[in-house]
Amino acid sequence: MAATATIGVTGPAGGWPAVTYRQAGDQYVMIEYGEHELDLRLNFLVVSVLDRLTTDPPPGLVEAAPGLRSILVRFDPRRTGRDALIERLRATHDAQPDITSLVLPSRVITLPIAFDDTSCREAVRRYVTTIRPDAANTAGGSNIDYIVEQTGFPTAEALYAAVTGTELWTAFTGFAPGLPFLLPLEPGLGLSVPKYNPTRGWTAEGSVGLGGPCAAIYPVESPGSYQLLGRTVPIYDMVGHHPAFATDPFLVRPADRVHFTRVSERELRDARKQVFEGRYRYRIAEEPFSVADHLARWGHDPSRAAGTGAG
Repeated sequence: MAATATIGVTGPAGGWPAVTYRQAGDQYVMIEYGEHELDLRLNFLVVSVLDRLTTDPPPGLVEAAPGLRSILVRFDPRRTGRDALIERLRATHDAQPDITSLVLPSRVITLPIAFDDTSCREAVRRYVTTIRPDAANTAGGSNIDYIVEQTGFPTAEALYAAVTGTELWTAFTGFAPGLPFLLPLEPGLGLSVPKYNPTRGWTAEGSVGLGGPCAAIYPVESPGSYQLLGRTVPIYDMVGHHPAFATDPFLVRPADRVHFTRVSERELRDARKQVFEGRYRYRIAEEPFSVADHLARWGHDPSRAAGTGAG
């Protein structure tokens, strides 16, 4: 009989999808919700369960890290066993309300964005010079024309209006310190493009990219494969120089909504300078997120697409 990592399955029942528990090494359990599809409802469940695990942790819980439709739970085997942990996790799920009753802790973070800025064009120039001179996504010295072509927007201005006209839901962070994976809460925008092939060798910190149906903000200078839209202010400060990072080096958290406002590159340079001098005021508003209101506005299936992935 073939070995399997699956150690438990419940549901679907009571408005919840099936929940699968998988062994993930000696000190981890992976919880997966529903099927392999991009459905923001599954991420809303992840956020709700994660909040409960944070406020009322099971004995032996060390940490819990969310994914798009999963939570990776680390436990201390000296304090609890895997079976006892799963029993407690099932009790946590049983205590969750129906999805239409969820009100999730959330914030709206408003960030400036300078589209098609110099740093993004420099990343494209380096890519063409050192990696792939014939790449179709680098026509005109940037990725914008390629994004417009792939998404079907009539012009770059229409693309920019779509990006700034919707809130982007932070499904999870990872792959780089505090890198947020963002999905539009408004369905049907068509903000989905293929990624670089092969990957870029360099991306400026603060760059905003689009890959598959996800947008992302690069918190540090790094390689990357998302098509570059523009640049924003820093979202990561390891040493807490700026007051916004005094208690957490990561600006954007799972369940935050990011709203971009368009600025010129000159205005962005000034804003970034203010950040480094500690004078910039990040616009962050505590606004709980009502799933019922969202579903009433956009319907029960807010987002379906394929091809999420890292950087």
